[in-house]
Amino acid sequence: MLTAGLLFLPRPALSQDTTADLAITSSAPELVNPAISTDELAYRLIPLTKDELDPLSGAWLGIVQSKTAEIAARQVDLLNNPSLADDTTFQEIALMVEERAGLFQRFSMVVAAFESKGGDPEIVAELRAYRDSVLFNETILASPRAIALAFLEWLTRSDGGLAVALDIGVVILAFLALLFVSRFARGLARRWIGRVPNMSKLLEAFLVGAVFWLVITLGLLFVLAALGVNITPLFAMIGGASFILAFAFQDTLGNLASGLMIMINRPFDEGDYVLVGGVGGTVRSVSIVATTVTTGDNQVIVIPNKNVWGNVITNVTASDTRRVDLVFGISYDDSIEDAERVINDVVKAHPLVLKDPEPTIRVNELGASSVNFICRPWARTSDYWTVYWDLTHQMKDALETAGLSIPYPQQDVHIRDVNAQS
Repeated sequence: MLTAGLLFLPRPALSQDTTADLAITSSAPELVNPAISTDELAYRLIPLTKDELDPLSGAWLGIVQSKTAEIAARQVDLLNNPSLADDTTFQEIALMVEERAGLFQRFSMVVAAFESKGGDPEIVAELRAYRDSVLFNETILASPRAIALAFLEWLTRSDGGLAVALDIGVVILAFLALLFVSRFARGLARRWIGRVPNMSKLLEAFLVGAVFWLVITLGLLFVLAALGVNITPLFAMIGGASFILAFAFQDTLGNLASGLMIMINRPFDEGDYVLVGGVGGTVRSVSIVATTVTTGDNQVIVIPNKNVWGNVITNVTASDTRRVDLVFGISYDDSIEDAERVINDVVKAHPLVLKDPEPTIRVNELGASSVNFICRPWARTSDYWTVYWDLTHQMKDALETAGLSIPYPQQDVHIRDVNAQS
C-alpha cells in the first residue's frame, strides 16, 4: 500500500527480523531512520493517519527487535566463552543497550501516536508488552557487574547522567532566579496595590501573596517546557483532580470562599479588636482558610473562616470614638442634685473625655437599694478602657468626699418571739 510516500508491508511476527520488510520511498526515509531525532520524529508523526502508523509501528518493532537480537547474541557469546567477560566487553554491551534505549524511545513515540489516533488497542498492548518484556527479562538476567558498568557508563555520557545533572542544575538555578524575580514582583505589587484607596490590609496581603506564587508557578512551567518536559499532561491531571478534590475538600473550599468574602467586604482588618463566635481578640491575620486572633492575655486562636463569616461579627475598634457606659448608685437618703453635680464635675475634669458629643448623665433607675445614674461619656476608641477605669475609681472617691454614700444590697432579718405573743 502506498500512502503519503510510504510503502508498508504487513506487520511481521515478533520472532522475525522486520527491518528489511519496510520499503521506504526516497520521499520519507527518515521515518524509519534510527538516527532521526525525537523532535523531528514527533513533527513527522503529526500528519500520519492510523492506517499509516500501523505498519510504521511494525517497522520500528523490527528495528528494536533487531537491536535486541544483536545484544542477546553478544550475551550468549559471553555465556559460552567466559574468557571474553572483561570490562571492555561489558562496556560495549552497555553502549549497545544505550543505543537500543534511544530506539525504544522512538518506538514508543510511534506506538503512542498510533494509539492516540484510534489504533487497535490489542496491537498497542502487544507492542508495549514486547518492550516491557525485553527490558524486564534483560534486567533479571544481567549480572551485577554488567548493571554497575552500564550505570557508570550512563552517568558519564553527555546524553545520560550528565544531561540529567545539567537539567537538575538548570532547574535549581531557575528556581533561585524565580525566587528573586517573584520577590521583586511582590514588592512591585505591594507598592501598586498600596495605592488603591480603601483596600483592606487583609486583601492586600492576599493579592501580594497570590502574585508571588503565580510568578513562581508560571516560571517553573516555562523552565520545564524549555527543558523539553511535556507539561500538557500536568494540566490534564490538574483538571481531572480538581473535580475530585472539590468533593473531598468541601469544608476547605467553604473556608476559602468565606475568606475571600471577608477580604472583599472588610468587616474587619488587621489590628482590629473583634468579637465573633464567642471569641474576642485582635485580628492578626486572615489566610485563605482561617482567621487568627490574639486575645488580651496573648493567646492565639485560629478560627475557620466559615465560622467567622457565618456568625455575627462585632468590630469593637471599627469606629474612631466609643461611648463609655457606666452606672453609679446613691442612697435614697442622698440628694440627687448633689450626686448629679459631682458626677458631672468628675467626668468633665477627665482629660480623655471628649467634649463633643457631650456626656449623658441621667437618673435611670430606682433600684432595690439605690438610685442609679447612667453616666455615658465619649472617648477615642484607643482611650476606652483608660476612661472606664479612671472614672470608676475617681467617682467612688468623689462621691464619698461629697458625703454621698454608695449603697450595696442589704437584707434585714426580723426576729419574732412566738412565746411572747402567746
